[in-house]
Amino acid sequence: MMVLNSLFPVFALIVIGTLLKHYHLTGDVFFKTSDRLVYYVFFPAMLFWKIGGASTVDVGVELKYCLAAICSVLSVYILSSTYIKVFDVEDFKAGSFSQSCYRFNTYIGMAVVLNALGEKGVTLFGILIGFVIPVINILAVSTLIWFSGKRYNFHARMVVTAKELVLNPLIIACIAGMIYSRLSAGFPVFIDNALRLAAMVALPLALLSIGGSLTFKSLKHHLSLSLAAAVFKLLLFPAIGYFFLKIFSVTGIAFQVDMIFFALPTSTAIYVLSSQLNSDTKYASSAIVLSTCLSFLSLFVVLAFFG
Repeated sequence: MMVLNSLFPVFALIVIGTLLKHYHLTGDVFFKTSDRLVYYVFFPAMLFWKIGGASTVDVGVELKYCLAAICSVLSVYILSSTYIKVFDVEDFKAGSFSQSCYRFNTYIGMAVVLNALGEKGVTLFGILIGFVIPVINILAVSTLIWFSGKRYNFHARMVVTAKELVLNPLIIACIAGMIYSRLSAGFPVFIDNALRLAAMVALPLALLSIGGSLTFKSLKHHLSLSLAAAVFKLLLFPAIGYFFLKIFSVTGIAFQVDMIFFALPTSTAIYVLSSQLNSDTKYASSAIVLSTCLSFLSLFVVLAFFG
């Protein structure tokens, strides 16, 4: 029952978002605006509030479970790159395929962690994504450039990538929250209440937007490659992650947070990055849809065995 209680609200809101879009109660303009509000305002506010208001987390624990996650990402990246080479995935799809094997949906992750593990879990998940997002973005951009078929000024592209990482609102919020938690004993009541209200908006709006962005039109044309990516993301990633968690002796709630992280669907952001760097957006859309649908099973198994 705990598993159902944790997952049903998340996927129910995603389905509602899809239905709202289907019946024209929302549209592209609404979702574009809500995405920007969630990404730049409400979700960073939530991360800063959850991390900044928490008691200081043991640095050794932070390093171990974050290192386990980073090692897992790098391992899946290497394996997916090998798959691209061995099975001769065409260049136009290769960059998008690579992303879909290890990028994760932050919003679904935060919602599941909040429902399953509560405030402490949210704090640990926020710290985790602050460490992992830069690594993932560097891998994704580098691979997309390599397979793009265009000549990019390497130095200029690395400068742009570094700038995007430095100005990433999620990373800024995580770092700011960690610093604040070490310098203060919590937020004043009036600030705490304001951040609480902002945080309440973030996840429902994000989940509705995820549902509204799902499209099944191109799935049948890219089913085999999308399924391969789903195997990497939802089967191999959790298995490899479990291996590294044991190596780093991660236990308790940090172990549970990491296992949820490994079982998450691929990020909807792969569509945007693919469109910017000359990769197949139709495949990206298909990979997102299949991964999101199948992630109910991967998250169900993780919560049932490790929750």
